[in-house]
Amino acid sequence: MFERISNGISLAKQCFRVLMLDKELLLFPLLSGVSCIAVLASFAAPLWGSDLIAPIVNEGQLPKDPLAWVILAAFYFVNYFVIVFFNSALVACAIIRLKGGDPGVGDGLRASMARLPQICGWAAVSASVGLILRIVESRSERAGQILASVLGLAWTITTYFVIPVLVVEKVGPIEATKRSLSVVRKTWGEAMTANYGIGLVTFLGLLPGIAAIIGGMILANGSHGIGIAVLIAGGCWLLLVSLISSALNTILLGALYLYAAEGQTPEGFDQGVLGNAFVGR
Repeated sequence: MFERISNGISLAKQCFRVLMLDKELLLFPLLSGVSCIAVLASFAAPLWGSDLIAPIVNEGQLPKDPLAWVILAAFYFVNYFVIVFFNSALVACAIIRLKGGDPGVGDGLRASMARLPQICGWAAVSASVGLILRIVESRSERAGQILASVLGLAWTITTYFVIPVLVVEKVGPIEATKRSLSVVRKTWGEAMTANYGIGLVTFLGLLPGIAAIIGGMILANGSHGIGIAVLIAGGCWLLLVSLISSALNTILLGALYLYAAEGQTPEGFDQGVLGNAFVGR
């Protein structure tokens, strides 16, 4: 266990060094988050005050009106499209860097634009699965939640490498899922714990921001100006750490994919550390 955690932390450090070479990669998770908020607002605002708003903002509620189902399905599709689009752009830039190139934001956006059919196809599949899991979770309270969690975990593992497969191999959603599962089988074991290393580093990084927010709330009772300033600083810190965490996970995803699918050690990674993430290597 300690060896796996150590290997995960080492991979996190190597991902961070790669990120420092292309700090503009942080723009993609930021754009993704802002766009998702805009999508939610664009669907919720016209429906505010109507009975159709509840199924969109309340995950535990299923629509009864057929129109609500149409709106909910459209919301899921657009939301997943935004996420997949910017994740694909980030993966494309990460792979360029991992192959020794020097990517820019434009390279990532052009890569995503060139794969719009694949992105639309995968967004449709993801939206369908998301709706199915929501139905399962809502049908039977506790049992439904457990079943939805198990199915969701299985789906997450199976599709772990779908985005890099879409970006590099330009295949449809069915073939991408098959290829992802094939790569997952090669990386199963410590490969999954590599994310724990990034998760641990992220957790430690979040602590100063959490402390600042708590401190700001306390200070706000006596000195509103200072308290608000500390709260804002803490919030900005949490946002920055979240963006870095997202970028690190994507860089790790690209590195593992290249090593498993193409058998090459990505630029900036140690072959020994990366090799420990693979069963049988």
